[in-house]
Amino acid sequence: MKAYRAAILRFAPEGDPHQLAVFEDDGLLVVGPNAQGTQVVLAVGPYRALQPRFADVPVTHWPGRIIAPGFVDLHSHYPQTNVIGSPAEGLLPWLENYTFPEEKRFSSPEYCTQAATFFIAELLRNGVTTALTFATSHPTSVNALFTEAQKHKLRLITGLCLMDRHAPVDLLNQPSVRGGTDATEQSLLDTQALIARWHGVDRLGYAITPRFAPTSSDAQLRGAGELAARYPDVWIQSHVAENHEEIAWARDLFPTSSSYLATYADFGLLRQRAIYAHCIHFDDADRALMRDAGAAAAVCPTSNLFLGSGFFDYAGADRVGFQYGLANDVGGGTSFSPFHTMLAAYYVGREGQTKAGLSLSPQHLWWQHTAGAARALGLEGVVGNLQPGCEADFVVLNPQATPLLARKTALASSLDELLFSMIVLGDDRLVERTVIYQAF
Repeated sequence: MKAYRAAILRFAPEGDPHQLAVFEDDGLLVVGPNAQGTQVVLAVGPYRALQPRFADVPVTHWPGRIIAPGFVDLHSHYPQTNVIGSPAEGLLPWLENYTFPEEKRFSSPEYCTQAATFFIAELLRNGVTTALTFATSHPTSVNALFTEAQKHKLRLITGLCLMDRHAPVDLLNQPSVRGGTDATEQSLLDTQALIARWHGVDRLGYAITPRFAPTSSDAQLRGAGELAARYPDVWIQSHVAENHEEIAWARDLFPTSSSYLATYADFGLLRQRAIYAHCIHFDDADRALMRDAGAAAAVCPTSNLFLGSGFFDYAGADRVGFQYGLANDVGGGTSFSPFHTMLAAYYVGREGQTKAGLSLSPQHLWWQHTAGAARALGLEGVVGNLQPGCEADFVVLNPQATPLLARKTALASSLDELLFSMIVLGDDRLVERTVIYQAF
């Protein structure tokens, strides 16, 4: 058992997510094993109230620091780290000119290992302790990322990118060399084998991963849906309604579906633990379909702004009531930093809603990248928070990390002012350390 003393930020387990933050100026976080041996939060609260109860427990004191939940990122592409900052006219040209050429390099196991090592290091350096991310269409890319995440005890979810048409030939799922199995069937067999090897091992989870509907045949989507039914505790991830050209393409390819989103539902790929990136160009029928299925949106504001895709409709999502959380979307997104992502989400709320704009509160922005994202993944009460029983993943923030941060945070007269100062001015320098207690 170990205790940590600092200011502590966490979120109440129930209620209105827009005003859920709980902040202790001088708090104590006590960590130790639960009955199953998992390192979890045993107690949290004011130092003065808890110290007598845990007087015999060693305390690490971090004066002037803030302990906060590790960030949860709902969508990224680990093979696209080198694609960050690549200029393009829009989504589809960006894929053709930058993303697909980079992903071809992941046929090399050595390249996969190097890329996975860098990607995991960047997540941890930026305070991300739970991530849902894409690999490529190469099984070696999945194995490399899981291996590196396992080494660091990161809670990571990924999967083989299913893609059997409308992409460069050497990026499509490949047929079996020995068995005569065609590419589509082999991609499903590979997915099943990867589920058996990795899902539920340590803190790893598998996601059935069609890239997006236009790059999968009916047979591949049907097979993915059958696997999702066979393995209800695995995740599903894909993209939907990001770009007008993409939507028109999907509607041409799947004309019997009532919408682009409904295509996934028609193949059994819309349910709880299904995370769809972007979800920008929705109507209320799509929003209700997400809500009723229990699926969630990964909101990627830096990517949507960078590629000119559009604005996620927060007001519409809240009105209809489907779940969402924040994501960096590397490499369409422009940063691994959750602070940059939260700031971009604020811009989206201000510019992309009603004429008057929607001012997302700092507490709600932070919730979207921690407890809210965990809830979207079906991991509420497991990660993304520091309530008793949660796994002990946390970050230590230094609000004096830069001269401007120190100057601004010293003026904060409320929690919202403090959080917003860090959202606007923060980056990886604000994250003094990332602690994944399962690695101890």
